[in-house]
Amino acid sequence: MKSFFNVQDIGDLDKALAEAREVKANPFAWKHLGENKTIILVFFNSSLRTRLSSQKAALNLGLDPIVLNVNGDSWKLETRMGVVMDSDKSEHLREAIPVIGSYCDLIGVRSFAGLTDREYDYAETVLKQFVEYSGKPVISLESATVHPCQAFADLITIDQYKTVKRPKVVLTWAPHPKALPQAVPNSFAQWMNAADVDFVITHPHGYELDPAFAGDAKVEYDQMKALEGADFVYAKNWSCPGVTDPSKYGQILSQDMGWTIDEAHMAVTNNAYFMHCLPVRRNMIVSDGVIDSERSIVIPEAANRVVSAQVVMKRMLESLK
Repeated sequence: MKSFFNVQDIGDLDKALAEAREVKANPFAWKHLGENKTIILVFFNSSLRTRLSSQKAALNLGLDPIVLNVNGDSWKLETRMGVVMDSDKSEHLREAIPVIGSYCDLIGVRSFAGLTDREYDYAETVLKQFVEYSGKPVISLESATVHPCQAFADLITIDQYKTVKRPKVVLTWAPHPKALPQAVPNSFAQWMNAADVDFVITHPHGYELDPAFAGDAKVEYDQMKALEGADFVYAKNWSCPGVTDPSKYGQILSQDMGWTIDEAHMAVTNNAYFMHCLPVRRNMIVSDGVIDSERSIVIPEAANRVVSAQVVMKRMLESLK
């Protein structure tokens, strides 16, 4: 595996899930793979689960992880090509990336969408430069459009908790005070479309995900109808993807608190498990009663972030042989 951005990069999902179970059962069995090797984790944005789970996964594999917090630990980096660097950016990615690549064997990159220029964000401008100039395998630790380590962990969690062969999984938009990227819902939709689940997306009009990620998933604008009979409810906010109107890209079109997942919403499900990638805004995304209930699996879901990252790093290390 040379890069990890989309579900296609992981290959056969049944094999990936079987490998995840093995890694979870015996996390130190492949420690020899990372001996005398280094992974550099580059963070352009804040993190808790992604940083800690990636470091833990690397240590489980015998890798030496180095974390670089851009704008805190290094020079401010320019990401656009063809610009006159006369502002506060002291170094360009064109030079920084090959330098980083010369110090490591694997690279993980976290770089959020700016939510002002849809073309720039959806071109994955930052991530693709790491692929082009580093010469090393690159993992998306969340980029402008995707968060594959999270989506893989979500699938591992669903596989762990499902009680029927083909569960109904609902991705529901929920309100938030800030404009958030589409990376998590994009990847979740992409991975659920590839998995053996009955997948439904529900959101207000104007929040349609890019077809490249939503695919042929059923979209139901009536949230309560979408939730009926659900086995898993995945709540997440995202800003307008700008699919039909690029001028609205990144905007908040609704803050309707009626979309907050509470006990009344969960009551129409099939005693569903509640999921969220975290961090979560309590009593906006989800009520205290739901997230604190026995059917909330947000903590096991977060724990599976180590497993998903470790499977990906393991495969990359195996490809270096």
